[in-house]
Amino acid sequence: MEKELQDAFRKLAKRDVDTFPAKVLSVDKMQGTCVVSDDEIEYTNVQLSSVVDGKENKFFLFPAVGSSVLVSPINEDLKRLYIEAYSDIESLDLNIKTVEFKISESGFLLKKENETLKGLISDLLTAIENMSFTVTTTGGNGSTTTLINATQFSSVKNRFNQFLNDV
Repeated sequence: MEKELQDAFRKLAKRDVDTFPAKVLSVDKMQGTCVVSDDEIEYTNVQLSSVVDGKENKFFLFPAVGSSVLVSPINEDLKRLYIEAYSDIESLDLNIKTVEFKISESGFLLKKENETLKGLISDLLTAIENMSFTVTTTGGNGSTTTLINATQFSSVKNRFNQFLNDV
């Protein structure tokens, strides 16, 4: 019995399939997969996450096309491959139920249901830009519709627009 157990452990330690380097040929962000090549074989439907089960909770790092990755099999099955390490990341997508967080070269997206951080900040700054005040003067009530530092708020709004995404 002890010899059989030792042989079984030896077989576990000796893997037939190992992690291998590959080049990214294309990326399917909707499916969470990519196509890679190790210069000999082209592998399709390589998962960008070790778990892709269709649930609402997902985390993906999307590699840049042409970049290098390390590919590993799930349970040593060459038909079930996933990206284990990345040399160049194009974007990141994290979804937790109704919350989305995305990062790319163009900026950040933080979204909960139908609201985005960019939309909220834009609405806030627009409301500030459109502020009007009622002032009391010695002769009675008067009103003003000019915000003295409106250009500062416009500048901040433009900076947020460059920093955040809404799609």
